[in-house]
Amino acid sequence: MTEDPLERIEREERERREKKGPRTLMTVLAIVAGVLVLILGYLLYQRNGLVSQLEVEKAELAQQMVQLQSDFSSLSSDYESINHQLDTSREQVAQLIEKLAKTEATNRTKIRQYEKELGTLRTIMKGYIVQIDSLNTLNKRLTAEASAARREAAESRKANEQLTQQVESLSSQVSAGKILKARAISLNAHYSNDKVGDRHSRVRYMVANLTLVENSLADHGPVRVFVRVKDPDGVLLMNNDSIEFTVNEEPMQATASREVDYEGNEVDLSIYINDTGEFIKGVYTLEVYTEKSLLGRAECMLR
Repeated sequence: MTEDPLERIEREERERREKKGPRTLMTVLAIVAGVLVLILGYLLYQRNGLVSQLEVEKAELAQQMVQLQSDFSSLSSDYESINHQLDTSREQVAQLIEKLAKTEATNRTKIRQYEKELGTLRTIMKGYIVQIDSLNTLNKRLTAEASAARREAAESRKANEQLTQQVESLSSQVSAGKILKARAISLNAHYSNDKVGDRHSRVRYMVANLTLVENSLADHGPVRVFVRVKDPDGVLLMNNDSIEFTVNEEPMQATASREVDYEGNEVDLSIYINDTGEFIKGVYTLEVYTEKSLLGRAECMLR
């Protein structure tokens, strides 16, 4: 049977539309996939750029911490209490550098926390600088005022009561400033190979270490430093060269001593404690003296 021409045209048109539908859908899906690939690539590019920027910021923060550590290292004073605080702050900076090194740059919470801690340590260091400068200025001023007051008192026997009180007050402050002080006091145990250790059965001798701090007011010349070391039972260790000494008119027995030439500058010294027999487990205590005052204490634990 012959197909009607109109029906044939409609059938062919319908078949073309049916074939065209899947191709159009595939084209749309391909375009969408391409767009998604471009978007994903852009996001990855942005992420990589952000990570690189964060790594740069972390490196800059680390550099600032190292600079602060260097600034703390160059900072010192003549006052034991301030030096102890400086040692604590130096340890905090070192710990902060170590924590930053272990933290990923993308951990923004931790990085911001370390930035705040760094700012706090900077503020603390500025406070140390102001405090040290103020104390140094005061010390110099007191020395100058005391010298001027003594000269004036020597030139005039008729100084009034107010001037006499001023001289006595300033002289008292200068005398306190003349007392020698020490820092970095420690007691270390050593094996026969001279290495530091803490096993009591291997210890052969101990060494007391300290630094006499700079003091332009102190008397210059020979100074003898005495150490007293007690074992965990409170028994005073005695070297063969143990001697008696007096502190503020109180007689005491020293484990060992050493004389140094003090000219107002820092002096590092070590005093050996040997010829004491075997060492036992526990805490050994160290006391360091001059004939004028107690310089400080330290401990050493043997196991």
